[in-house]
Amino acid sequence: MKTMRYSSFRTPFALAAPLAALGLLSGCISFGGEAPEQLLTLTSTSSVPAGAATEGQAEAALAVMVPDVSQRLNVNRIPVITSDSSLAYLADAFWVEKPAQLFRTVLAETIRAKGNRLVLSSGELEYVAQTQLSGQLTAMDYNADSGTVIVRYDAVLELPEGRILTRRFEETVGGVSADANAVAAALNEASNSVADQVAEWVG
Repeated sequence: MKTMRYSSFRTPFALAAPLAALGLLSGCISFGGEAPEQLLTLTSTSSVPAGAATEGQAEAALAVMVPDVSQRLNVNRIPVITSDSSLAYLADAFWVEKPAQLFRTVLAETIRAKGNRLVLSSGELEYVAQTQLSGQLTAMDYNADSGTVIVRYDAVLELPEGRILTRRFEETVGGVSADANAVAAALNEASNSVADQVAEWVG
């Protein structure tokens, strides 16, 4: 509609010149790669029902922090282990968020669903909680040789008065083909298994 509204004020040459210039520039300028056909995510298999509510003091809540990751997991891709000293990324597999964020969401939702405590997982209030769950997500990978995925989380539970507990949680799923959807589904299964174990641990 805007073209029709202003067409009476522009000559054909005035319109053609910018279009021609844009055509010349299109071969030199990139506006970014093509968007992926689909984006992958993780979904908690244990969810809090609609209408459920918890309350309590922020100091007594459990804060679930985004885990630390190494640089290879600090991208929206799925690492593929090809040897003991090399890795690649799975073709056509792109997370909607970085793995650490996705894993934290599953972890927090699972703890909420399986426990009775107030869980904080976003915003400034999470830093007020005297009990904090942090750690490092050391693996969310696909092994091409064995056809398995692995999720490994080194948890750190900081309790009031400075007491600290640590524990490693790990889950593998086998028989996974090198397909983006199959690998993502297996990683979702493994992530939920790890989250279940962590939820039982923190209570």
